[in-house]
Amino acid sequence: MGYGPAEMMCVALSREIKDGDMVFHGLASPVPMTAVKLAKSMGRNFTYVNIAGGVDPKWESPAVTGSTLSSNLYHGSAATYGLDEIMDLACSGKLDISFLSFVQMNQKGEINMSYIGGDYDKPKLRLPGGAGSATLAPVTRRTTVWKTKQDKNSLVEKVQFVTAAPDPAKEFSVITNLCIFRLKNGLLELESIFPYTTLQEVKENTGWPINQTDVQVYPAPTAEELSALAEVDPNGIRNIEF
Repeated sequence: MGYGPAEMMCVALSREIKDGDMVFHGLASPVPMTAVKLAKSMGRNFTYVNIAGGVDPKWESPAVTGSTLSSNLYHGSAATYGLDEIMDLACSGKLDISFLSFVQMNQKGEINMSYIGGDYDKPKLRLPGGAGSATLAPVTRRTTVWKTKQDKNSLVEKVQFVTAAPDPAKEFSVITNLCIFRLKNGLLELESIFPYTTLQEVKENTGWPINQTDVQVYPAPTAEELSALAEVDPNGIRNIEF
């Protein structure tokens, strides 16, 4: 096949980026970071802002660490900024796409990043909390959420706590190692599955019912995309999340 879930997800995320976009990702985001570099390598013209405070850093420089607070996302920047300015951009409708992740999510696209088990004051597991997602998810023009391991513990029928929620009037998508969901009429619907999986496997790893009997297969990475991916990520940073 020549590629796996890491390559497929980087390619799928990169394809979400359009010419003219302003694109942001936050902490612990090696897959979106690699996807942005890939999109730049494929010739798309957009503005890249990141959690390190860099605006259009030198994308040709390969990452050597999975940290998205590294100098790799700062050196060569056309400008720098403070994190508060990202929130201002998003709230004023100028941030076109943000890449976010989650621990739990339900079919409404509600995200839990706060706690699991017990109650809020005495949880079994305390999670990092909303950070920027509670602000960005409802106001960014397009939100793409990624998860490198889809299962019934992550895509659940009901989240224990709603840390962040999308605006159903805006574009909201979920890209996992198996498939792509899009928010339609307030609910996530399965749009496509990746070439190496099956509809049955997706159903078995989703916490809400999927009633579709047929679904399109997402286009596989092209030889050009895989070649470009190898060039921008020769150290395999994309694999850290898998």
